[in-house]
Parts: sequence; structure tokens; C-alpha cells
Amino acid sequence: MSTPSPAAGATREGPITPGLLSDIFYLMRRYPLGVAGAIIMSGFVFAAVFATWVAPLDPFTTNARASLAKPGGVYLMGADMMGRDVLSRLIHGARISLAVALGATLIGSGLGAAIGLACGYLGGWFDLIVQRITEVMQALPLLVMALVITASLGPSLQNTIIAIAIPLIPTVSRVIRSNVLSLREMPYVEAAKATGMSEWRIAIIHVLPNTLAPLIVLATAQLGSTILTEASLSFLGLGVPEPYPSWGRMLSESAAEYVRTAPWLVIYPGLVISLVVFGSNLLGDALRDALDPRQRD
Repeated sequence: MSTPSPAAGATREGPITPGLLSDIFYLMRRYPLGVAGAIIMSGFVFAAVFATWVAPLDPFTTNARASLAKPGGVYLMGADMMGRDVLSRLIHGARISLAVALGATLIGSGLGAAIGLACGYLGGWFDLIVQRITEVMQALPLLVMALVITASLGPSLQNTIIAIAIPLIPTVSRVIRSNVLSLREMPYVEAAKATGMSEWRIAIIHVLPNTLAPLIVLATAQLGSTILTEASLSFLGLGVPEPYPSWGRMLSESAAEYVRTAPWLVIYPGLVISLVVFGSNLLGDALRDALDPRQRD
């Protein structure tokens, strides 16, 4: 009984692993800032997922004796006015911020992509009416719309996600619509029509997959703005309510009264918000360059 030679196995498996590794190393060399952004975002995602085990202390436990304790010792980043560990609250606050950012981005991008696909492919009176509505919505800044929606719905995690997701819909829908307007004139769409394929099947099977690249780039770029919006809503008291830790609420509780006596209560939440927005922007820019055919060699 003959056994397969090692050369045959190497021929079958060899081109896959080295090719994948070479592509990864090529992307790392070509987009080093994107790699840095991916590392930053991966760190925050890891902290959010494993916050229960990563946080050194319970973020909800108060200690009157440790009120405004300076950084060092048990409280590595100090304690707030109620004696709660700042580091633990920052780690658990990553769950709130990333949950709101991911939830709002997924809902807003999904609804915006569906509306943009329908407007770009169907056109006519439907496109005309929807575009006028999106223009009215885009006339208001993201934060203003989120404030109005949150004030009407009330502060909660679900309402915060909805309030941030709705203003994202017009931007996504217009970007997808512009891509669909050019894609529907492509030869493969005309060929699909010639075979008798229905319009909706052509839109979903042939047109929609070709809009995923700009949709991914746009969704990644919006993560930073959604995190900033959530922090702004929490700072104003309209975001996720107590006792859940939120980076924006941590700033609002200490910015005015303790900025001089306990500056770590302001510095650390501000640094965390800046870092996560910086990382998401780096990752979004790298994805835009990598997925844009005009940027390829």
C-alpha cells in the first residue's frame, strides 16, 4: 500500500498558509497606522468582553474612607468622590461605550443601506421623497438629533442606541445610493436582466454585495463619532443612567468640582475617550485605503 509523498501535501497546503501570511505582513507594512488602530480597538474590545475578570475591583462598591484617593496602591488610577475605583469603572465603561457604538452603527448602517439600495435601484417618486426626508435630517447635527430623541424617549441603554442610530441613517443611505446608481448601469446587471431575473433579486444578489466595501469603511469611520456622541449624552445626563459606569458621566460628575483637587477624575476618562476615537479613526482610514481600488498598486 503506497503512502502519499510529503511533496503532495506540501503542494496542496503550501500556497494557502504562506500566501495568507504574506498578505497579512504586506498589509502591516503598507498600513502601519491601521495596525496601530486595530491594536487599540482590540485592546478596548478585550477589556469590554472580559471586564469582570480584568477589572481589579468592583466598579459599584463604594468606600467612604477611600474618597478621592490618589492614584497608587490599591487604586491604580485613584478613586472618585464615592470611593469607587476609577480603573475598574473605566474598564466596565468600555462595555457601555462599545455596546452603544456597535449597536447604533449596526442599526444605522443596516437601515441606511436598505434605504439607499431601494432609492438607488428603484428611483422615481420613492427616491425623490426619501431624499427630501434625508436632506431635512442631515440639516441637523448628529448630537442635536440625538439629544432631541433621547430627551423624548428617556435615558436608557436601548434609547441611547436608538437615538444615535437614527441620525446615522441619512449619511449611510446617501453613500449607498450613489454607489447603487453607478452599479445598476454595469454590464453584469444588464446581463442579469436579460436572463429574466427579477429586479429585487438583481439588487440583493448582484448590486448589494458590491456596496459592502464602502459600507464597511463608513461604518468603521462612524464608530468614533458614535462613541463621542454617547459620551456627550452621558455628560449631559441623557445617556446611560446610574449606576452603570459611563466615560461621559464620569467626566460630568467630576469636571466642574474636582478638576483642581482631583484631576485624575478628569484626565483618565478624557484620555480613554480620546484614545478609542483615535484608534477607530486610524482603523477606518486604513480600511478605506485598503478597500478602495484606486489606492491599490
